Amino acid sequence: GALGEAYLPGKIIVRGDAVATAANITAHPTLFRMAFATYLVEGFCDIILCVVWYIVLKPVNRNLALISAFVGVVSMVTFAIAESCYWASSLIVSDTAGMGSFTAEQRSALAYLSLRISSMIASLFIGFYGLASMMRGYLIVRSGYIPRLLGVLLILGGAGFFLRGWTYVLTPEYSSAAMLVPMALTGIPLTVWLLVKGVDQRALAAR
Repeated sequence: GALGEAYLPGKIIVRGDAVATAANITAHPTLFRMAFATYLVEGFCDIILCVVWYIVLKPVNRNLALISAFVGVVSMVTFAIAESCYWASSLIVSDTAGMGSFTAEQRSALAYLSLRISSMIASLFIGFYGLASMMRGYLIVRSGYIPRLLGVLLILGGAGFFLRGWTYVLTPEYSSAAMLVPMALTGIPLTVWLLVKGVDQRALAAR
């Protein structure tokens, strides 16, 4: 996630400088494509996670688990739209048919605008992803076969994502990247627990 969403794009996008950004897209096509490719991997993993979480949490509340899965898919599709705008910027600065009618400066500005639109749509992805995470966290708390603490942490992490996404759209002055920190801190212990300990099979069977 961080590789394709922040690190690699950060090597391409120069904040506030459309010309430099367009030059980077043209000069580093492989790096640009790598950033997009990491999204494809992330998107595939998100689909798998939606299914896995539904299977794991279905015994707690099938309807809510299903809703969280659908919201998770919506978040992934939203991010796919954002990444499409990201990819479009490379078409704008290249010798794509029809772009010859624009000057170099106009193409640079359009490419930068496409990247800005991508960022805006990605903020909606964060909001939907946070909502799905909060529902999953609630189901984990109720499950009895995954530690409640992990569920509480996931609720807090999801709330941070949700607030970051929607404040970015509604009240940008109050939106902060710090809202993403709880999810980053939640992901590590949750992943380690599921990979090492897994779910309590006896508690799961009892449901």
